Amino acid sequence: LSALPISNCRVPDARVPRPLPPGPKGLPFFGSLFELLADPLGFLTERPRDYGDVVRFRFPRTTYIVVNDPDAIHHVIVDRAENYPKSRQYDGLRLFLGNGLVTSEGAFWRRQRKLVQPAFHPKKIGAFAPAMVRAGEVLLARWEDHARSGRSFDVADEMQRVTFQIAGETLFSINLDDSSQAMGKAMAIAQRYANDYVTTPFRIPRSIPTRKNREFDLALRTLDGIVYRILEERRSGDAHDDLLSMLVRARDEETGEGMSAEQLRDEIVTLISAGHETTANGLAWTFYLLARNPDVDARLAREVREVLGDRPPTLADLPRMPYVRWTFEEAMRLYPPVWGFEREALEEDEILGYRIPKGASVGVLTYALHRHPRFWPEPETFDPERFSPERSERRHRYAYLPFGGGPRICIGNGFALMEAQLLLAQIVQRYRLELDRAHPVEIEPLITLRPKHGIFTRLVAR
Repeated sequence: LSALPISNCRVPDARVPRPLPPGPKGLPFFGSLFELLADPLGFLTERPRDYGDVVRFRFPRTTYIVVNDPDAIHHVIVDRAENYPKSRQYDGLRLFLGNGLVTSEGAFWRRQRKLVQPAFHPKKIGAFAPAMVRAGEVLLARWEDHARSGRSFDVADEMQRVTFQIAGETLFSINLDDSSQAMGKAMAIAQRYANDYVTTPFRIPRSIPTRKNREFDLALRTLDGIVYRILEERRSGDAHDDLLSMLVRARDEETGEGMSAEQLRDEIVTLISAGHETTANGLAWTFYLLARNPDVDARLAREVREVLGDRPPTLADLPRMPYVRWTFEEAMRLYPPVWGFEREALEEDEILGYRIPKGASVGVLTYALHRHPRFWPEPETFDPERFSPERSERRHRYAYLPFGGGPRICIGNGFALMEAQLLLAQIVQRYRLELDRAHPVEIEPLITLRPKHGIFTRLVAR
């Protein structure tokens, strides 16, 4: 269906004036800012139900338009992608990601994407499967103490740790396990700071040593310290056939110049962040949902047992375990790691009969899109069979965007899906996870959708 002509989204005819999208008026100057800050997910999910699939919000200094229709989203990120570069809201991300693949634009982004793309070819990432399984075995060995003691532990933190280890070994040929906790804490602080940077109407300059500014500066030094250590170890160590070596060896086709240390730093921080945190969050929410849905957990465990028995999984096993993939995909529907993304209209446009003003920020709220009742019946129900071929074949391709879409689709989506399936199969093969009710779970919608206080669970042997 996504290939069908899109007739409702077009460049406006100046002879026919179009109305602005409807939406809440909010307060003078502040608009709907305080409602957004109080409950971002609830506020942005409910408003399309009230006003339709194109909604206009008023925020300080910003006209913000949410599109919650797959055809409209296709128009923004594919048909007229050149008119919708990333919005100014990404300035917060640039504070710690720099000018890497996620935040760069134009010719520079195309050059970097072309450079990095070969490392994520399906044959290349397929070779990473044994390393992912080894990391899972290390994780399970570490969990034996938890199983014996019966103590609860934070599975979200554990997923951050194992995916960080996998990113280090597969992308950079280095063991980063000793840095995982420091990196995770620094990333969380940086994300909160970036989120506050773009939502507050009155910014305090970074030069003023407030508590938040000091925390962010320390987090930035932590990130830089880890990255520059990786670069230093590579310069003084053996050559490797990995992504880092490709970046270090890369030369501009016209000038012959390589990337500066700063450019390398930005790409590495971006790849570490995107290469472990989003998958870790997706897996953490998967175990949360499995603990709340024992029937799904039992079916998943049965499939894994029938295919694997007691042996570790391999890449060749994944096509034989479709329910493993469906389970992770359904978890990313309900809790998409990247819960929204934004573009900015360079020129006036028209979407679904509404005028999009020049300079407006256009948001795609994946969290809301994945709960659209037109495409997802009983949207709050955890049902992995939604992703079976029979139920998926007529669903609009742009109704499900856990990795984005169009030219800027996540370069590592294949890597993430393979990693998640292998780890999920290994863990479900051995354990069932039960929630520790003494530790309530709360969503924290920063740049990624994180469990604010972790997800504490206890292990039950299969």
